[in-house]
Amino acid sequence: MKTTTGQDLSRRQFLKEASALMGGLVIGFYLPSKGGRAFAAEAPPKQLYPPNAFIRIATDDSITIVVNKSEMGQGVYTSLPMLIAEELEADWSRIRVESAPVAAVYNHTGFGMQMTGGSSSIPSSWEQLRRVGASARTLLIRAAANQWGVPESECHAENSQVIHAKSDRESSYGKLAEAAARLPLPDRVELKARTDFKLIGKPVKRLDTPEKINGSAVFGIDVYLPGMLTVLIARSPVFGGKVRRYDATEARKLPGVQGVYQVPTGIAVAASGFWPAKTARDLLEIEWDEGAGAELSTPTMFAEYLELAKQPGAVARRDGDTVQGLKTAHKTVTAEYEIPYLAHAAMEPLNVVVDLTPDHCTLWTGTQAQTMDRNMAAKTAGLKPEQVQIHTTFLGGGFGRRANPKSDFVIEAVQVAMAVGKPVKVIWTREDDMRGGYYRPMWSDAIEAGIAKDGKPLVWKHTIVGQSIIADTPFEGFMTHNGIDATSVEGAATLPYLIPNLQIDLHSPKNAVPVQWWRSVGHSHTAFVVETVMDELAHHAGRDPIAYRLDNLPADSRYRGVLQLAAKKAGWGKVKLPENHALGVAVHQSFDSYVAEIAEVALENGKIRVHRVIAAVDCGQVINPDGVAQQIESGIVYGLSAALHGEITLQKGRVMQSNFHDYAPLRFSEMPQVEVHIVQSDHPPTGIGEPGTPPIAPAVANALFALTGKRLRRMPFDKESFA
Repeated sequence: MKTTTGQDLSRRQFLKEASALMGGLVIGFYLPSKGGRAFAAEAPPKQLYPPNAFIRIATDDSITIVVNKSEMGQGVYTSLPMLIAEELEADWSRIRVESAPVAAVYNHTGFGMQMTGGSSSIPSSWEQLRRVGASARTLLIRAAANQWGVPESECHAENSQVIHAKSDRESSYGKLAEAAARLPLPDRVELKARTDFKLIGKPVKRLDTPEKINGSAVFGIDVYLPGMLTVLIARSPVFGGKVRRYDATEARKLPGVQGVYQVPTGIAVAASGFWPAKTARDLLEIEWDEGAGAELSTPTMFAEYLELAKQPGAVARRDGDTVQGLKTAHKTVTAEYEIPYLAHAAMEPLNVVVDLTPDHCTLWTGTQAQTMDRNMAAKTAGLKPEQVQIHTTFLGGGFGRRANPKSDFVIEAVQVAMAVGKPVKVIWTREDDMRGGYYRPMWSDAIEAGIAKDGKPLVWKHTIVGQSIIADTPFEGFMTHNGIDATSVEGAATLPYLIPNLQIDLHSPKNAVPVQWWRSVGHSHTAFVVETVMDELAHHAGRDPIAYRLDNLPADSRYRGVLQLAAKKAGWGKVKLPENHALGVAVHQSFDSYVAEIAEVALENGKIRVHRVIAAVDCGQVINPDGVAQQIESGIVYGLSAALHGEITLQKGRVMQSNFHDYAPLRFSEMPQVEVHIVQSDHPPTGIGEPGTPPIAPAVANALFALTGKRLRRMPFDKESFA
């Protein structure tokens, strides 16, 4: 069925007929999964041509690159094509981008399924896509050499042309594409040396910017199908609640309402548009069986967590003897931390369009997890996976919410389509997602740490309490070991400082609140605890916070480079600050990237004001420095929103927050000046979408201590009094 959105959606589909219609070269490159991750049993494709391909070179010289990662604002529709274009020696102005269909050839090389997450798009594609580009370049050169009857070694590619300098001949890629398509893929290709890069490492404007400015970009919520109904669902106000009875008499009377249906997640109202569905949903009379979730309240849960934190948990790391270390410490720090649930709060609320027939299901949605969602949609509809097609639209933010391991919003939409019997668009309002979605877990931490007489850190005992996001998901088998969810302790169990006596343990209580990954996952809470306590040890040792960290890091640690660069750019210890301003620092490694952030903070009328953030990042080889800066800036905004304002609280099982008025993101008036400085590195590229988030909360907290002498142990900070 054709879709319309003000601009034809078919331009985003990767049509099998494209090569036949236009002629040209279509090429893909398959790398098998490493490590046997979830869904890795999916067989490699037998055929690497449409739709399982990454490059389409048409006879009109256009080059279409099919991107197998979801574009949710992080810039993969630019950075990933750069990898191919570099090795292809392509004219960048000729590059076009399409979203990949769901197919094994597009599987993430590390996870064995098609997905976007873990700040892994560039690291997982770094070699793969460069080989795709180099393979295409090799075929084009070979085709030209065959036509001209000259050795391949005498030809070279440049700016979407193959050139034979000796005979002064050249031919465009478009003219060579059909001949190249008939050649076998090369067994091996030579990748360019970094010194020869022309595109990689240079600032490049994003390819998706024009259509997002002119309004032609298609997000999931923009999709429209003829005859489609818009559906809103009344879900239980308490997690785990079920419908006991309902009355839809008044709702059915409203113009535009086409039907009211009970589905597993609640009561669905189908109407001619959003507003009739929303208005009718508000008229439903529903009696809920709330279940055990109605007993949950935030104060009680924190109290229970803090009691658990006093007891030994499952040990994630143990070095030396913490008991003896605490006995012999010269000075000690004892602290308890409370860190709340957080919502993902993406700008575009969840939505899915479903066109379901007895033998096929087509979905349009902004998803981060194509393979999981396709497989779960198929299971729900009683179809085979190959009978389900997903069109991945632009995502108006993801932050992990659209990579739900249980495919909650996709399964629900398919269930609605089964009940309604027509194409449907299921929309979550922001209130729906804020009150009935999935959350970053709340955490309580208890820590005891101490220094020796010379000020060196001697002992560190850290107990973490919080729900596992991996439990009961397909990832549990390889991400949980000996009772330890690796995501719960990351950033704590990987503590980089030279501390002889160290222990990290974990409690993973269960309750009805659904949780999953949130931007930077476990690092979002462990960095706050680790870096504020480390700052406190520096204070007790009478040392400068940056010098203290440097003294207690291994000599070859990449943490050192970002700390030193941030300190230099901030003028740490050299620049006189305005009155009542102070600096705070934090450094953290996540997703194999290293970030140091220095925050300049003031108190204005008793309120926290972050004026400036200086960030230094080491993410290995940089693809697009503009993209790196944008992602660090974005991570700082996201993390600062949570640090200052963010919390999801429960009373009688009900989430108290509902929208941006009471779950406040950072406002423009609060936005600090941000500087991003990049450490030049020869290491392979590492993740950049999330590492900017963890250091900002501890950097601000440490600045506030420098300013006020008060240590912050809870988030959000705007609940603290500085009178």
